[in-house]
Amino acid sequence: MTRKERARELFLAGYNCAQSVFLTFADTYDLDWDTAAALSSSFGGGMGRLREVCGTVSGMFLATGMLYGYETPGAVQEKAEHYARIQELAGEFERAHGSIVCRELLGLSVKRQDPTPEARTPEYYRKRPCCELAGHAAEILEAYMAEHPVKRGRGEREPE
Repeated sequence: MTRKERARELFLAGYNCAQSVFLTFADTYDLDWDTAAALSSSFGGGMGRLREVCGTVSGMFLATGMLYGYETPGAVQEKAEHYARIQELAGEFERAHGSIVCRELLGLSVKRQDPTPEARTPEYYRKRPCCELAGHAAEILEAYMAEHPVKRGRGEREPE
């Protein structure tokens, strides 16, 4: 199964958009599944249904931080390199979808919505591009990883 397929599968299983992407890469970093799911849980719906940065993009960025991020507060060069990496990934997503903002991707005019998620019905899946967006965000990061050695984490090893 490709990472694109895995992200779609996780979204269809009920994980939010950010979790779907972040958990797709759980085999590449040293976090247990429950911690990874909890860590990424706040970013669904454009950050808690605030409809800001798309959760699939946030999930991609979280995974990127786990794999390539810097640890030291004074790491100016590493910070600049990481931010350039994040901007590159965001640019790729935005070129394909026109935005990285949840409400724009969903065609919504309201900035915030009720915090209660919608039921995952067949109608929900028909009107939302989130499943496809999760798959594409995972695909973007997987392609990036293929071209750039992973800095930290487990790389491509199987979970222990």
